[in-house]
Amino acid sequence: MTRTLFAKLWDPHVVADLGEGWSLLHIDRVLLHDLSGARALAEVAAAGHALARPDLVFATPDHAISTAPGRTGETFPGGAAPLAGLRQRARETGIRLFDLGQPGQGIVHVMAPELAIVLPGTTLVCGDSHTCTNGGVGALAFGIGASELSHVLATQTLMQRRPRAMRIRFEGTLPPGVTAKDMILHAIGRFGTAGGTGFAVEYAGAAVRALPLEARLTLCNLSIELGAKMGLIAPDETTYAYLAGRRFAPRGAAWDAALADWRRLPSDPDAAFDADHWIEAGDIAPQVTWGTSPEQVLPITGRIPAPASAADRAALDYMGLEAGRPIEGTKVDWVFIGSCTNSRLSDLRDAAAMLRGRRVAPHVTAWVVPGSETVKREAEAEGLDRAFLAAGFAWREPGCSLCVAANGETVPPGARSVSTSNRNFVGRQGTGARTHLASPAMAAAAALAGAITDPRRA
Repeated sequence: MTRTLFAKLWDPHVVADLGEGWSLLHIDRVLLHDLSGARALAEVAAAGHALARPDLVFATPDHAISTAPGRTGETFPGGAAPLAGLRQRARETGIRLFDLGQPGQGIVHVMAPELAIVLPGTTLVCGDSHTCTNGGVGALAFGIGASELSHVLATQTLMQRRPRAMRIRFEGTLPPGVTAKDMILHAIGRFGTAGGTGFAVEYAGAAVRALPLEARLTLCNLSIELGAKMGLIAPDETTYAYLAGRRFAPRGAAWDAALADWRRLPSDPDAAFDADHWIEAGDIAPQVTWGTSPEQVLPITGRIPAPASAADRAALDYMGLEAGRPIEGTKVDWVFIGSCTNSRLSDLRDAAAMLRGRRVAPHVTAWVVPGSETVKREAEAEGLDRAFLAAGFAWREPGCSLCVAANGETVPPGARSVSTSNRNFVGRQGTGARTHLASPAMAAAAALAGAITDPRRA
């Protein structure tokens, strides 16, 4: 039988067929962050269990920590207790903790690929819905709930219903100035936030194969916004070049054996999918959201649509926008470059390239939050921090920051933000905050102009 990439990832991990579409899966890696990690570890201990494989558990603080320069674990008081709990449980259980200031600390879905904790062919879970990001290396990665996390820690297994397989092919060549963020926002706008529900989505096609690895992570990151629990991209030479030599990657003969296995993972040429979609990459323009859902998105050249539903009307009212007006030129107050979507070194390079010799508009507050300690150090070695600071951006410490507003860092009520993150829900960046999702280049262009701007002309 011919098989999809998804089947080649799922089937070898089935410990038992539980019937009615359910399987007991073996889980290869577990990621923990400060908000859910200490709680899950405590629940396992309270139940009298030891961790099944502490050597396969990796933890780092990201969600509830301050990203202020010079921060400590107590800078944001609300994050002090979760971090203290994570540190204590890590000492007790022997799991690896990448703590503040250490290489490896950062947003879980940034540090896992950069350390090669996640590898092609592996299964990986975390108590965070954007775990699907890690599918960009050819892994089966997905977010789980609190009780599921405790179950995995105690047993290294998890009950899951097998999803159906979907493929979204981006064929052709991306136009200049169009990024992976624009690709996935375009797909969400086309298929809706329920378009991937019940599916594991494989992204394929010439435009996907042309993407560097970090851009593939961005593409998979918003799979959950498409409604899918899992996003996947077949590993190839780009993947192997990215992973080679990283901290937890195989070495020597083990690397050669791994490559032989990984090269068998891509979907067979005639594999059948339950749903198969085609997008012409050349038709995609830079995208920006206008509403309070990622599916409420349009090209930068577009006009704010007339409301087609009560939800659209509510979104327009919340965002303070008028139907029929161009989205370009909308005044902005805040710009955020960061999050597990767009905080990697390549993202910061894209934004910094637009800023050199220019200044942020006087009324705009602009932040850059590197995705990990490694990204921060590499960016500083290249002088990217100096470029951002000279332009008027704040250069901050690694963490989730303004993506989730769980750390005391918020956009003020009524203020309009252009953000490189993944969600623009009501209150996502703070009570009353108005969020437009965009690429790093568009965010940088908005900071300079003080308004939503086409980055191709900025």
